[in-house]
Amino acid sequence: MSGSISTLLSNDVASSIAVAERMIALGTRDGVVHILDFQGNQVKAFSAHTATVNDLSFDKEGEYIGSCSDDGFVVIHCLFTDERMKFEYRHPMKAIAVDPEYSQNASRRFIAGGLAGNLFLNTKKWLGYRDQVLHSGEGPIQAVKWRTSLVAWANDAGVKVYDVANNQRLTFIERPQRSPRPELLLPQLVWQDDTLLVIGWGTCVKIAAIRTNTAGAANGAMKNISFSSVKYVDIVASFQTSYFISGIAPYGDALVVLAYIPEEENGEKEFSSALPRQGAAQRPEVHIVTWKNEELATDALPVRGYEHYMAKDYMLAHAPFSGSSYAGGQWAAGDEPLYYIVSPKDVVIARPRDAEDHINWLVRHGYHEKALAAVEAGQGRTELLGEVGAGYLDHLILERKYAEAASLCPKLLRGSASAWERWVFHFAHLRQLPVLVPYIPTENPRLNDTAYEVALVALATNLSFHKDLLSTVKSWPPVIYSVLPVISAIELQLNTSSETDMLKEALAELYVINSQYERALALYADLRKLEIFEFIEKHRLHDAIQDKIVQLIILDCKRTVSLLIQHRAIIPPSVVVSQLLEASKKCDSKCFLHLYLHSLFEISLNAGKEFSDMQIELYADYEPKMLLPFLRSSQQYKLDKAYEICVRKDLVREQVFILGRMGNTKQALAVIINKLEDIEEAIEFVAMQNDEELWQELITQCLRKPEMVGILLEHTVGNLDPLYIVNIVPNGLQIPRLRDRLVKIITDYRTETSLRQGCNDILKADCVNLLLKYYNEARRAVYLGEDNGHGKTEDEAVPQTNVNTLNIRTSAVKCKVRGGGRCCMCFDPFNIRDLSVVVFFCCHAYHVACLDSSDSMGANDDGASDSEDEGDGDGAPSGAPRMRCVLCTTAAGG
Repeated sequence: MSGSISTLLSNDVASSIAVAERMIALGTRDGVVHILDFQGNQVKAFSAHTATVNDLSFDKEGEYIGSCSDDGFVVIHCLFTDERMKFEYRHPMKAIAVDPEYSQNASRRFIAGGLAGNLFLNTKKWLGYRDQVLHSGEGPIQAVKWRTSLVAWANDAGVKVYDVANNQRLTFIERPQRSPRPELLLPQLVWQDDTLLVIGWGTCVKIAAIRTNTAGAANGAMKNISFSSVKYVDIVASFQTSYFISGIAPYGDALVVLAYIPEEENGEKEFSSALPRQGAAQRPEVHIVTWKNEELATDALPVRGYEHYMAKDYMLAHAPFSGSSYAGGQWAAGDEPLYYIVSPKDVVIARPRDAEDHINWLVRHGYHEKALAAVEAGQGRTELLGEVGAGYLDHLILERKYAEAASLCPKLLRGSASAWERWVFHFAHLRQLPVLVPYIPTENPRLNDTAYEVALVALATNLSFHKDLLSTVKSWPPVIYSVLPVISAIELQLNTSSETDMLKEALAELYVINSQYERALALYADLRKLEIFEFIEKHRLHDAIQDKIVQLIILDCKRTVSLLIQHRAIIPPSVVVSQLLEASKKCDSKCFLHLYLHSLFEISLNAGKEFSDMQIELYADYEPKMLLPFLRSSQQYKLDKAYEICVRKDLVREQVFILGRMGNTKQALAVIINKLEDIEEAIEFVAMQNDEELWQELITQCLRKPEMVGILLEHTVGNLDPLYIVNIVPNGLQIPRLRDRLVKIITDYRTETSLRQGCNDILKADCVNLLLKYYNEARRAVYLGEDNGHGKTEDEAVPQTNVNTLNIRTSAVKCKVRGGGRCCMCFDPFNIRDLSVVVFFCCHAYHVACLDSSDSMGANDDGASDSEDEGDGDGAPSGAPRMRCVLCTTAAGG
């Protein structure tokens, strides 16, 4: 308690306390009674005694305060008037209880007792105050409490309960065995309500219930029995504690116990009558227990000088006395009971913890995580989240649990941009910012650009967090920070011991964000990222890869070759070849060079013509089967060098081809026969050369080997006369399977002769048919002109199948017909007469009218010819007249 307490107890010692509903009374060893408000401020003071104030008691209304002291006096003060009554008992008085109805009852009663062992009931009579001894002879009175008409007191024998209304004692409760002497620890009495008395003595707690015998009260035949006879006391709860009880008070359905923990000797707690050794006593504690001694809560009290105090030096008082609202384990708002723990130099206020008290207690004792959970569960004000969160973060920082603190920031800082920025820079100051970066928000809230830049630089300068730097650069929106400061910081890290692939890739990503694509390409090439090919195509960086060909081709040869071939106009083959040749120490550049030149050759025969000689050697080394097709397709290589390579690599067929192209056919034939020993290929080679001398050379070479002679006989049909070969074969030469081969030669010859005869017959028949077809076509007329005018042209005279009509301009007739564009009958130019024209394939042209006139005159003469022409196979209907060139027909008839 604050207020005036520290001043009042600076030169004095608290010895007793009483609590009313509106004030507190505090007694001291100097005999002073101080009246205080609930904040500890002094309202008034009475110098009532000359010795220690042992006990204080308020009436129910809080208008009168009674005190007793070792000076033997009992003093009753009115707090609102100057009324004061003082009573002398000649012996130290230890306990007092003022009648709860003192201010309203004219009898002005109080009960007091002391070392003399007498318990006095003081009552105001007509002639003054008179004392009545309620009890005596069992030792000093140590405590007394008055509730309604019931009075409970304690002496050396035990606790007694007395009904002042009927002047009868109700019960006696024996003092617990082995309880400490009163000068060391006083018994504690408190009325929980009108019918429950709580007793705490030594280490024992008992709860006595005052009950009424309703049967006795209802029986009208027992009117001569006093009303007190129907009341009795039951002990409803009793238990032992592991500590000494310096004070006890009700707490709803539980109890608040002020516990004194004695020093331990030989492993057991021992209560000594002597003063505790310096620093031996333990801190007092407040326990909340049920009637079954179940611990609900425990708190150690912050009492100064507790090491020097004994159990008797502590007191416990509580308020309010009535009207407390406690239901379901909850106190009504503003109606929570207050508990006052008094030590010689301190007054500590205890109250039922609310949510915020619980949270503050958790924070003070280092249970930050539990405090945070309580705030999040809605057990306190919303503003507490920031306070508890900040305290928790500070605690974790002090404990150097930086990762845990960082993980809590999203939950604690939430949408406060200023709080985020403050902690970002705090972590940066501690050089622990990398652990916070994954949790920094990029929106809702969005922080200052500098905060993000500082975070990225912190990742870049820490070798262990380069992977996090890369993922952060990829995930953070580029608009929230400036790229250039981060790029500058990372570039300083390159070429140092801090350089890593992750750092390079992060820098490449930043280059891309800043549109520095060529720099990014260089880093991707160094990192051998497969995505580089899509990157090149996306940003059209084909010019930029001219110095990175080797890196790309090592990364993915197939895709690189395809890229180089596709863009050979930008990256010429000479550049590619020169780089690959220079990279022979880095990789198998010849293999890559072969793949490139081969792909280039497949696309264009002349694209890599200057490297043809090199390509021959590469084919010979890496893909010999493709060399011969190359030799046949290309004309750009040197034959002598190519031949030298083929000889060195023992490529026989390639040697044959080159020798043939060089004109050295005899040597080529010798290679085929001697090395390949393939007479069929030799025959094919000779047949392609079409050289009689070469045939003679082949025969000569074959005569050395009888088997080859037989094969030669089999394959000469159509090339050589087999009879010629048979005639030059030396007598006596044994040719394997000679008879079978001769039979085959004859059979093949006959078959060939028959095929030739059949082909000739077919050819002749085809020629005759084609000539007839040509003759019939040539006899037909071509009509030139329009469908109007007289005569209606040949379309009206003959079916359309007999005349091919072409819509050609008449002016074209001059250059296509004989006679210089004149009619071959009337010799008039075609352009002076508006008449239709007919042209024959013999190039004679006529006016249709002139030709019709000629046909009608010679109809009788030509009847026989027309009859013969009906079956000419041109498809004309029978009896249809045909137009004929007059000149050609006349010439043929003559």
